[in-house]
Amino acid sequence: MPRRRKGRPVDGLLVLDKPSGLSSNAALQQAKRLFGAAKAGHTGSLDPLATGVLPLCFGEATKFSQFLLDADKGYLSTFVLGVGTDTADADGEVIAESSAAEIDTDALQCAMAALTGTIAQIPPMYSALKVDGQPLYKKARAGQEVERAPRTVHIRKFVLESFTPGQRAEVKVQVLCSKGTYIRTLAEDLGAALNVPAYVGALRRCQSGPFELQHCVTPEQLTAARERGDEGALDDFLLPVEASLPHIPRVEVSEAATFYIRQGQPVLVPNGPQSGMVRIADAGGVFLGVGEMREDGKLAPKRLLAS
Repeated sequence: MPRRRKGRPVDGLLVLDKPSGLSSNAALQQAKRLFGAAKAGHTGSLDPLATGVLPLCFGEATKFSQFLLDADKGYLSTFVLGVGTDTADADGEVIAESSAAEIDTDALQCAMAALTGTIAQIPPMYSALKVDGQPLYKKARAGQEVERAPRTVHIRKFVLESFTPGQRAEVKVQVLCSKGTYIRTLAEDLGAALNVPAYVGALRRCQSGPFELQHCVTPEQLTAARERGDEGALDDFLLPVEASLPHIPRVEVSEAATFYIRQGQPVLVPNGPQSGMVRIADAGGVFLGVGEMREDGKLAPKRLLAS
């Protein structure tokens, strides 16, 4: 007999403004406790140093978390040129220094342009990427260096916001990138292109898929709401499960088709999209889940909400 989860059933999305100094999992567990939720998960880690948009999925929303994991991310970051650390961020130990005083705006923008588009990145040792079943950061803390294969990522936007020259120059940038991009590696690669070490001094995620900072709730807001009332008082902060899928076409199916969809059977959708993933709603507009359009014109359910 399956073990019953502790906590109450909570379904929906919470867009958290993660504070600095807290891991993504610690932020998740804190929110889960405040909601008294039985099931929750996050949609892609943020470094403890980083702040900003961290969508959390509760209950049925966890079935669709992959769509947010795969989504583009947007960041505002400060890179420090002329100093390198073992973690490639401000939390690490200094391992290299070289004056950045000769770098000017023209050289900087030229180097940034070369790192825009499709590029290859080598994941940092201080990352959660697993090798032989163990996160790289654990191997790094043990003093081990492991060979990592380059990964292809897409830097869709890499824009200079401001530049403060000097021996330790500061560069504020805006980045829009594909999933799996390491901003710390981007900082190091920019430094390497300019022949100086570099690290991330500050990092704020401003976008994750359809969610931006204006959608965020802070831990302080959650705590205050919890103190004012019961766990249910927090539910007003939740977005509908479907909110993570605005980029996917939506189709409504008849009452009869809804029955078969709920049985996991494909149904014919007149005038539906030719192919690809779609959101499925019943005749009353209630979200049922997602499916895939087949070549024969039928809609095959893939992930459905529990009835």
